[in-house]
Amino acid sequence: MWFIKNFKSFVLVFLFAASASSFWANDGGEAHKEEKAFDVNEMIMHHIKDAHEWHLWGGEHDGTSIYLPVILYHNGFRFFSSEHLYHGELRAAFDQKTLQPIHYVAGVGPAKGYAIFHEKIYYIGNGGLIIEDGHVVGNEKPLDLSLTKNVVFMFLTVIILLLILFSAAKVYKKNGAVAPKGIAKFIEPLVLFVRDDIAKDNIDEHKYHKYVPYLLTIFFFILVANLLGSIPLIGSNLTGNISVTFFLATCTLLVTLFSSNKNYWKHIFATPGVPVALLPIMIPIEFIGIFTKPFALMIRLFANITAGHIIILALVSIIFINKSAAWGALSVPMALFISVLELLVAFLQAYLFAMLSAMFIGAAVEEAHH
Repeated sequence: MWFIKNFKSFVLVFLFAASASSFWANDGGEAHKEEKAFDVNEMIMHHIKDAHEWHLWGGEHDGTSIYLPVILYHNGFRFFSSEHLYHGELRAAFDQKTLQPIHYVAGVGPAKGYAIFHEKIYYIGNGGLIIEDGHVVGNEKPLDLSLTKNVVFMFLTVIILLLILFSAAKVYKKNGAVAPKGIAKFIEPLVLFVRDDIAKDNIDEHKYHKYVPYLLTIFFFILVANLLGSIPLIGSNLTGNISVTFFLATCTLLVTLFSSNKNYWKHIFATPGVPVALLPIMIPIEFIGIFTKPFALMIRLFANITAGHIIILALVSIIFINKSAAWGALSVPMALFISVLELLVAFLQAYLFAMLSAMFIGAAVEEAHH
């Protein structure tokens, strides 16, 4: 029974190990076949960063992948499959500072004239990339509007959320205020938890109702994205992407600012009980605090989710660093433990983001105490 309950975690660790093994045996390009030392950093970054393909297993660019559409705006819109980039022509550019060869892939077919380097697309025309100190310095970068892995995963998360929530709402629409049935049995306790233990406990009891929809939205979005991110094959590091957490934190900041009342701004620019002589020190501190609070939200979610993926990959990598399957007796159980712990972290991070957002909003709408 224990094995059946934890089957998904076993599959997750197995697939990570298989992917890392394939990466070690392949250099990531058909024209570059000789074996090289296992690079932990390269393997980990390959799994956690965004990409123009949905990589399933195998080598970095010659494994099994779902190729996503590339949409570029460069002298007009250009559309083509990312396969024309990943399976293009392997080239080498000499770094202008280190004089070391750096490999990149030039597109073929409809992607001709473009190249992909560290998942960024550049225009090369009939030439090549100009690289200095490991960075592209002499090539134009088109506006990239592609459906990357994280973008597709975001749509998938939203679709799953809508299906679940509409299914739960349909139960109440059809039967009225009755005992929940089906998926509603799982959704109702979470909705009540967010309403009573997050919104009501942190926001004024006469004002919390209008903020419940927002708090429910961010709670369920983060929770579902975190849980889906731990599933083998289809998982993505969505909430471990700084752009996603930045947007979520910005939403909380905007809701806080547009909800703020006179008392909130009074505490920032004329903090009660503070001597006038200290106001020149306190005002900048309080004003900066407006932005450091959502910044902390952004970093906390990003760092915790990314750290979980990195730790699991690093533990599995011990096998390939030491080139011995015997190390699996140590690294696999540890990676399994972390992967199970990630299920708790998925819920915990959704709860913390929603709770802290409610606290910031509550402070903004709080009335003065007499």
